[in-house]
Amino acid sequence: MSDGTERHRQDTGLHQLYYDPNIENKNLAQKWLMQAQVSPQAWQFCWALLSPDKVPEIQYFGASALHTKISRYWSDIPSDQYETLKTQLFSQIACFSSGSKMVLTRLCVALASLALNTMPEVWPGAVPEMVRVFQEEGGGVDGRARCLALLELLTVLPEEFQTSRMPQYRKGQVRGCALGREWGSVCPLLQQLLRQGDSPGAVKSRVLRCLSSWVLLDVPLSESEGLVEDCFTALPDPELFDTAVEAIVNAISQPDSQRYVNTLLKLVPQVLSLQEQLREAVQNGDMETSHGICRIAVALGENHSRALLEQVEHWQGFLALVNMIMFCTGIPGHYPVNETTSSLTLTFWYTLQDDIMSFDCERQAVYLQVYRPVYFQLVDVLLHKAQFPSDQEYASWSSDEKEQFRIYRVDISDTLMYVYEMLGAELLSNLYEKLGRILTNTEQASSWQHTEALLYGFQSIAETIDVNYSDVIPGLIGLLLRININNVQLADTVMFTIGALAEWLADHPVMLSSVLPLVLQALGNPDLSISSVSTLKKICRECKYDLPPYASNIVAVSREVLSKQIHKTSQCMWLMQALGFLLSALHVEEILRNLHSLITPYIQQLEKLADETPNPSNKLAIIHILGLLSNLFTTLDISKQEDESGESTAPPVKTAPLPPGPNPVVVVLQQVFALIQTVLSKWLNDSQVVEAVCAIFEKSVKTLLHDFAPMVSQLSEMLGQMYSTIPQASALDLTRQMVHIFARETDHFPPIKALFDLVTSVTLSIFQQGRGNVYLDVSNTPPPLSLPSVGLLSLKFPEAPTVKSTCLFFTELLPRCSDVPPVARVVQENGKLLLQAVLEAIGGGSSRSLMEQFAEVLFSLNKHCFPLLTVWLKEALQAQGFPSTRVTTEQKDTFTQQILRERVNKRRMKDIVKEFTLVCRGLHGTEYAAEYCL
Repeated sequence: MSDGTERHRQDTGLHQLYYDPNIENKNLAQKWLMQAQVSPQAWQFCWALLSPDKVPEIQYFGASALHTKISRYWSDIPSDQYETLKTQLFSQIACFSSGSKMVLTRLCVALASLALNTMPEVWPGAVPEMVRVFQEEGGGVDGRARCLALLELLTVLPEEFQTSRMPQYRKGQVRGCALGREWGSVCPLLQQLLRQGDSPGAVKSRVLRCLSSWVLLDVPLSESEGLVEDCFTALPDPELFDTAVEAIVNAISQPDSQRYVNTLLKLVPQVLSLQEQLREAVQNGDMETSHGICRIAVALGENHSRALLEQVEHWQGFLALVNMIMFCTGIPGHYPVNETTSSLTLTFWYTLQDDIMSFDCERQAVYLQVYRPVYFQLVDVLLHKAQFPSDQEYASWSSDEKEQFRIYRVDISDTLMYVYEMLGAELLSNLYEKLGRILTNTEQASSWQHTEALLYGFQSIAETIDVNYSDVIPGLIGLLLRININNVQLADTVMFTIGALAEWLADHPVMLSSVLPLVLQALGNPDLSISSVSTLKKICRECKYDLPPYASNIVAVSREVLSKQIHKTSQCMWLMQALGFLLSALHVEEILRNLHSLITPYIQQLEKLADETPNPSNKLAIIHILGLLSNLFTTLDISKQEDESGESTAPPVKTAPLPPGPNPVVVVLQQVFALIQTVLSKWLNDSQVVEAVCAIFEKSVKTLLHDFAPMVSQLSEMLGQMYSTIPQASALDLTRQMVHIFARETDHFPPIKALFDLVTSVTLSIFQQGRGNVYLDVSNTPPPLSLPSVGLLSLKFPEAPTVKSTCLFFTELLPRCSDVPPVARVVQENGKLLLQAVLEAIGGGSSRSLMEQFAEVLFSLNKHCFPLLTVWLKEALQAQGFPSTRVTTEQKDTFTQQILRERVNKRRMKDIVKEFTLVCRGLHGTEYAAEYCL
């Protein structure tokens, strides 16, 4: 095919890609063009596509094709063409310096890639040559255009280095020996252009971008100090502000920059000098400027707080920087609507605290004297920022803004919890006093927002910190009762605060009578669904042995709330879990009585639903009822009463003697068993209903363990019938649970064994009927080999979870060769098939993401079956074209030797397999391989 025809096809394909409205044509064109980019002909057509008569989109494709060839297929370029290629690229960049910006950038990236591939050996002075070429006059290109093109080239050079896929050793070589030295040529040029009074704004902006790019190569801060100072002089210029901020932040955020303490000390007054500009920006509502200055202050403080703290003689300067960041934390306005800056500062406060607390005790005491007052101020600022806006303003916020504000408050909560480690009990006292003043001040009414924020501070700390020792909690609960709860957000926080104090209430049960009415009242409010239900659940879990006097009331309110259907499904399930905890502490007669009143309406509803013809609406109702029962039985556990009460200092009256009869959960399950069977008979082909049924028993078995024994026989029979009729995963999971708990008990062995045999038989028949004819014929396999044969089959399944489980099965089975004779016999007879299946997967039969699992099997074979593996490997790899037509005999021999040598280092085995699978797939040495091996 002629070059002209090829170029015509390129033009047609590009036209389809950019202009054809038909999406199928676009996709086909894109696929074809991607293939064309990597074809040998690309070297010819890409230069033609850069022709001045082409539209920019086509020129861009030509430039991209050049970059692709140079960056990904460098080995295809003969060394004697390097110089020609370099000259052509310089020429094209000069041509496009006054043309399309996107094409110019791609050409610069292509030349940068060429430079990185040839420095330092072939092109040792790349950057000085670039500077020289573009400073020379000629070619009809004006000086400004040449200057901008040079800056673009110098900017993309470090960026291309960062994203290139060159090997690590080569990266180190290029960074240290080549690019590191080139900064000496770049820095004076950038300084000259930035300090030159008549430099156009576009040039200065590009200089700042170039600096940002180079400092990411860990250019020593001492060597970029002058340029960074120049960036500060650029900040007042609105056109240069953003790029100057980026350059400063990048420069001082490099990990290595903390070594240059003298430079950092010079930067502190530079940053402090921005305070006036910051205040003016805040006053004028200029969020972009305040955001940028805050980024600079936080970058200096967050990255170098320890280094600056250690300069004791300069403590006032650093304290001033800390106060500047405090100003940014407390910036006026509500996040994220009126300001987006304050959130940037939160990590700084963690870092500063960590650094202070990491000093020895003597120095720590000195720093705490200075910074404890700062952190108390921080708490005030954060709680002010956490306040909700007025009801009217909040109603005008979008749902996204409300969600961002919620996340922001969570971040504040985390910060407060962390700050507590420094401030300790004094922080709680401080919050308590403030809340007390607000709630007892009869002369001046305070906003609900102020009250809510202070409570939020308490809740944040109490959720994760043990506050049982605190002497302010009784007073806090007294204050809670004084709050006029007339707002949903305030009510939510009151609920969450009570929930956070659940452990304290367990040690001070006399206070339960004060808070429970609040919780039960909130339970009936759908707007407080999450907070009220989660709080009741916490109280029922932590205080269950003190709740019997309140049990009937709690159950009655919960039953009424559930009947009104005011809560979403997840909260209904939480509520049932709460009731399970509550009932666990009662006497069996009381448990059964409460269970009867609680679940009878649902059983009656389920009976009615079971008689109906299956349809989508009654399916949802059935799943909901089964879910309620599951969650109730998850936490209803009378067997733990003795253990838990024995561990606590609670009075003996809390311990109820365990009754001799069956567990209440078992009693209920036996009563509804026939009904559940009826439901199953109608819905056995619906996996969601079957899963919901199995969940009831699975959660009960997990909770009751051996107390579930009375139901083993009938449940085993029902499971067997279910699985043999329509096999489903949830039935398998429940079977596994039953086998795990009861297989070793003599009384229950017969039904468990019968269930296991039935499930195994049914599963094997599925393999034989479904996929056996595709992979392995297991129809004549004797019983002892059935499971391993199914395993061999499963290794070839396309589903990753199946393959992972199967590999795990074999890695668990193979170590038993030495001590279990039947296993040894199975492995001897089937081991070669296993090895062939593993090699086939490595050769390209399975996803590369699964290679670590197959390496585990190989490692286990090598460790436990070494003599056999040496024979099997030789026999398996003798076959021509196995496991891939791309591997040579020599490569297979090397692989064999590597495998047999590696019996200790599992990580090394995985690397060997990864390397070999790339060779088998023809990917070795490609960009995909580099990405895979990272």
